[in-house]
Amino acid sequence: MRITDIQRCEVRPGRLVEWTLSPATVQAAAGLPDDSRPPAYIQESHIRTARSVREDGLFVPTWLGTAFDIPGRIDLDALEDALRSWTLRHETLRSGFRLRDGEMRRFTLSTGAVSLHREVVGDFSEPADLVRHLQDRFDVAADALGWPNLIYTAVVRDDCTSVYMAFDHSNVDSYSIQRIPAEVHELYAANVAGRAVEQTPAGSYIDFCEIERADADRIDETHEIVARWREFIHRCNGMLPSFPVDLGLVPGGRLPTQKLMSEMLVSPDDAAAFEAHCRPYGGSLVGVLAATSIIVREIGGQSVYRTVVPFHTRVKSQWSDSVGWYVGGAPIEIPLVPAADFPTLLKTVRSQLQTSRPLARMPLARVLRLLGSDFRPTSPDLYSIVSFVDARGIPGSGRWSELAAYGLIRVSYGDQVCVWINRLHEGLWFACRYPDTDIAYKNMRLYAERLRDLIVLVARGSVPPVSGVRAGHLADR
Repeated sequence: MRITDIQRCEVRPGRLVEWTLSPATVQAAAGLPDDSRPPAYIQESHIRTARSVREDGLFVPTWLGTAFDIPGRIDLDALEDALRSWTLRHETLRSGFRLRDGEMRRFTLSTGAVSLHREVVGDFSEPADLVRHLQDRFDVAADALGWPNLIYTAVVRDDCTSVYMAFDHSNVDSYSIQRIPAEVHELYAANVAGRAVEQTPAGSYIDFCEIERADADRIDETHEIVARWREFIHRCNGMLPSFPVDLGLVPGGRLPTQKLMSEMLVSPDDAAAFEAHCRPYGGSLVGVLAATSIIVREIGGQSVYRTVVPFHTRVKSQWSDSVGWYVGGAPIEIPLVPAADFPTLLKTVRSQLQTSRPLARMPLARVLRLLGSDFRPTSPDLYSIVSFVDARGIPGSGRWSELAAYGLIRVSYGDQVCVWINRLHEGLWFACRYPDTDIAYKNMRLYAERLRDLIVLVARGSVPPVSGVRAGHLADR
């Protein structure tokens, strides 16, 4: 799925309709007892970070969403039933948290207590006005510190309706978002046709949270995983790694606003050839990280590339259809010795990933707590990432272009760089969220251009040297 923001997802005029959890549902939630299942460490860290940043005087929206079209004249009742059925299928969407005596306690509604409230907002004739309204509405309705923290909307036209759905990040990850268009389409089509949809129950993310947290709480500060993170953070000068190029940031300054870069990076043929070259070493993720290590040496003069690689934690099939935030991080270090060539870097990255990937199953928030360091977060992102996902196997991915399907991210504030590279049927899609400074724009533009250059070089049979095209030469183009 093409990852972008609400400004770049083909928003068109129409009549806006929205659904939120009904007042009766909200009232029922207020009287619920605690659910004994705890938050995941990643959920707790996310919400406490949001609170910390808010207390520092800054409202930082962090919602994720999806956008897709339903062709033809819409049946709003059938769509509403589809949205409710989809919501009930995923337990985390009817669960929230209360802060009591400094502890986060969960509450969870039964399926019978959940209903949607529909409201016709009105007609929008200008796309810019509609975009502004949707972003402002999502900021409030999908707030990390509020509940409910999801909202569904539809922009209705005679020939096509566009659906936009937003969620606080605590309930969804990128994979969850990318599954939504096909699932809602299937439910909607069944409702229109008057037939039932045969679905096996989806695993509960809340159950996963309980299992993962119990496992994480069994380790202490003497565990090998904690020791490895301690050594990694020590080599990062006591911090988690940022993207190792100049971002034009003032030390100790306020959290900067961010910008988004999103574009198709290379064609399907070049993506396939790049994958074929990298497959003996582990595939395109290994190739992207090897290429990135070359580029940060060129731009920033780094002798070692250190980063935290995101991996999914859906290690059992029972979680494969589940909506939730199934992501962990693994630390890697790539020495950038001048004599190293691209095949050597591929081998190094493969070795690092094989060694470090098991660490992604232990929540980093648990590790940081055991380290006893003062990691009071001042940014919504603990570290910078470069993520690669082959999304072609996700149900419905073959229709994403036809249905104008997008994964939406909220670009607001942050001092880190987050790069997402998705392999689609149409090629490699690149998206990057970065601090809004002239220097950061220049260096991330260089990164994107050089990454494209290296992927194409490899795809077409050339093996790039580590000290190949210099960043200065790119800047002179």
